[in-house]
Amino acid sequence: MNKLKVIFVFLIAYMANTNPHFAQQSKATEKMKQRIETHYAIIDNQKIAYRKIGKGLPLIIANRFRGTLDTWDPLFLELLAKNNTVITFDYAGIGYSSGELPQDIKEVSAEIIKLADFLKIDKFNVMGWSYGGWVAQYAMFLNPDRVLKAVIIGSNAMGKNEVPIQPAFFERALKPQNDFEDAVVLFFEPKSEASRAAAQASMGRIMAQADWSKVPHTQEVFQRYFASNQAIAEDKENFRGMYATIKTPVLVVSGDNDISFATENWFPLMKNAPTLQHVILPAAGHAPHFQYPELSTSYINLFLHQ
Repeated sequence: MNKLKVIFVFLIAYMANTNPHFAQQSKATEKMKQRIETHYAIIDNQKIAYRKIGKGLPLIIANRFRGTLDTWDPLFLELLAKNNTVITFDYAGIGYSSGELPQDIKEVSAEIIKLADFLKIDKFNVMGWSYGGWVAQYAMFLNPDRVLKAVIIGSNAMGKNEVPIQPAFFERALKPQNDFEDAVVLFFEPKSEASRAAAQASMGRIMAQADWSKVPHTQEVFQRYFASNQAIAEDKENFRGMYATIKTPVLVVSGDNDISFATENWFPLMKNAPTLQHVILPAAGHAPHFQYPELSTSYINLFLHQ
């Protein structure tokens, strides 16, 4: 058992013994894990792993940097699944999927469309978190006839963003393995005791289901994620400008202290993006949907079904 897993196993045991509510959540998470099967779509001669839960209009979700099928908070997905058919997947070369992660993020976004084709889904909603927020936006802009609505969590628009990624992100996110304090700094608000408590609960739920050997940990894979950064910033197609004319409704969910994708970077767009709504959750970081699973899903479900 590696050092990271030992740390989190100890943490889970501690929380289960000191917090009855967490123990109940862990049991619920384990039951949920047992009834979710991993499926594989054959796309471009590669096995793309995906999971599907819930009922309703399909919602295809794109993951964060280093995220896998296992690293979603299961409570967040379970709440979404009450009103949607929630489809999570691993990009090519990530997690349970075969192949290599494309270095062109547009090719990554195309996996959403190809997965929908494999599942015989014509029209659907998309959601993306962090790196996946860019993936979801490209899918939306390039396929307006297929994507009905988009939810962007903890991410920014393409093009020039004035507030850069904070150094703390690179100090923590690029470690081969992360511990609990890394997760607090990366995804939550370290100065808030309530946020720390939410981190403890969320990470406990995730740890109850995660196979951490599937999480990307090499510099080679990290560089494949970063390969499109310059093209995203240059935004030669002017997708940023398209927010002024796009018909697709977009909901952005941010934490007020996101060290990766600053909330403030959306502000210049707001007056010229008539279909864009922005929800900012307080004392929260890069994972507001993990800190506030009930509140965030209530906003998301209202947006998707209004």
